[in-house]
Amino acid sequence: MKDMVEFQKRKERHYEELKWLYCELYPEDGFSYLCSRLEERYKERKDALKKLDRVREADPDWYKRNDMAGMMMYTDAFAGDLKGVKKKLPYIQECGVNYLHLMPLLDSPEGKSDGGYAVSDFAKVRPDLGTMEDLAKLTDTCHKKGLSVCLDFVMNHTSEEHEWAKRARAGEQEYQDRYFFFDSFEIPGQYEKTCPQVFPTTAPGNFTWLEDAKKYVMTTFYPYQWDLNYRNPVVFHDMTDCLLNLTNQGVDIIRIDAVPYIWKELGTTCRNLPQVHNIVRMLRMICEIVCPSVLLLGEVVMEPVKVVPYFGTVEKPECHMLYNVTTMATTWHTVATGDVALLKRQMDIVNTLPKEYVFLNYLRCHDDIGWGLDYDWLKEAKEMEEVPHKKYLNDYLTGKWPGSMAKGELYNDDPTSGDARLCGTTASLCGLEKAVEDGDEKDRENALCFIEMLHGYMLVQSGIPVIYSGDEIGQFNDNEYHKDPKKAEDSRYLHRGSFSWEKAGLRKVEGSYQKEIFDCIRKMEDLRAAHRVFLNQAAVWTVDTHDSAVLCVNRAFEDEKLTALFNFSGEERTAWIQEEGMYAELLTGERMEARNVVLPAYGMRWLMREVESE
Repeated sequence: MKDMVEFQKRKERHYEELKWLYCELYPEDGFSYLCSRLEERYKERKDALKKLDRVREADPDWYKRNDMAGMMMYTDAFAGDLKGVKKKLPYIQECGVNYLHLMPLLDSPEGKSDGGYAVSDFAKVRPDLGTMEDLAKLTDTCHKKGLSVCLDFVMNHTSEEHEWAKRARAGEQEYQDRYFFFDSFEIPGQYEKTCPQVFPTTAPGNFTWLEDAKKYVMTTFYPYQWDLNYRNPVVFHDMTDCLLNLTNQGVDIIRIDAVPYIWKELGTTCRNLPQVHNIVRMLRMICEIVCPSVLLLGEVVMEPVKVVPYFGTVEKPECHMLYNVTTMATTWHTVATGDVALLKRQMDIVNTLPKEYVFLNYLRCHDDIGWGLDYDWLKEAKEMEEVPHKKYLNDYLTGKWPGSMAKGELYNDDPTSGDARLCGTTASLCGLEKAVEDGDEKDRENALCFIEMLHGYMLVQSGIPVIYSGDEIGQFNDNEYHKDPKKAEDSRYLHRGSFSWEKAGLRKVEGSYQKEIFDCIRKMEDLRAAHRVFLNQAAVWTVDTHDSAVLCVNRAFEDEKLTALFNFSGEERTAWIQEEGMYAELLTGERMEARNVVLPAYGMRWLMREVESE
């Protein structure tokens, strides 16, 4: 009874706004049904999770602390299955992370899964990975060890093997209404006039003809991923229920996949429409009613002006966290050009945003690197044209450019537009794989410095740093995917290889590159957790170093001030800065001034200003 009073109070707090937003999209008579489902899911929620809800509700900024650090991984690649992940939690803790993102693990058809993003059953774990019970046991163990678990929720579409899709294909109107079905190409043709293509080379167009059903169906991504019709309230009700079922398994963070795409309107791009924000705001309130310990992470792979609105406003928030996609892409642009100007500009933009906004910062993830850069600025400031610059970046990072040590591969290469995306692990893109193959000791050392410097830069940014599993031991590309017919057409499998436990064992062996990278990242994580200057509330600004290859980032909070320097050149450079006071170099223990600081090739400095005694 006490629990229900708690539920009613939360519901009352959001009731008027939730109903208003709901009725902007759907008939009012469905709202009572939605509320009944929220109540049922709340009643099903375990006592331990309700207790966690109360703890985090009382500490709403719990995820904004400077000790937060994450790791993302594929369950099967890392440990075989969910039980295997549970056994490997000591290693994950040794990595210094307390946020674990398990890549898509719900049931999806083999061969047509898009890496797990084509879900055939939202209430079932892929059988080879385990069961929902295994997932609940894993999250319970994680909570006891202070780890939060993130899971993907694919809202935009289902697999063509989903029960709804099968019934729609069989001709049931009720289920066809959950998707976008058309008898002829007349209306799809109108959509195609304004709706961009996601994969123009490998999956052109936004519609697929179903020969057996004699219908067209909207498929924004791949032909086997059918777009859901959120204009239908049944879709919103049922997908919200699926989301809450996942949170009741103990999932702490829901990553909403492809969120800008979930509302479609004829005559628009079908991206970032106002109704999308209605839905995300409703999901935020629904979670605050049923499971307030849960966070929403939005996947918005677009330029900053379109990303930031998904935070909502401070008064009416939407996503708790968003990926810092543009900074990630700009970082790799800087790797290829050795010029920090665009990265400095990108940081300056991010640093003007409200401190309540939390970004997830990362170098690599399961996906490709898309070149969503500020080309207007590049053209004006650097005389760089978009198409030739993208070609340069891809040539450099695939090792085709003279002097490049990178070993990436292209994804969705479109000869018509000259566009392509990039794949590869951090170590292979930074030249470590090639250096080891060539047996070149100097190149090996440079690559190690580069890898460590990039992680150092990621850890200096405000937000939550997230490591892609394998990067902590410098794992190379997995070229074996070329031999697997089910994977060979998707170059993203280049960086989705199985975690090498044999190589991970070398993290304890003196002289190994695995130990050097692992120890360096762990040391920086510990320093980040120990100093309040890394809090999200800290003031952050860049300083001109008068060297095009050197980035200077200052952070200040209360009596702490950090000056961080990063050299993106393969040569020794000097940061021509004039910061007042004496500094302690956190990474080496040196005591020095922050004036005209010399940095070795791909070197970095974390300089903490000494507090003057009174």
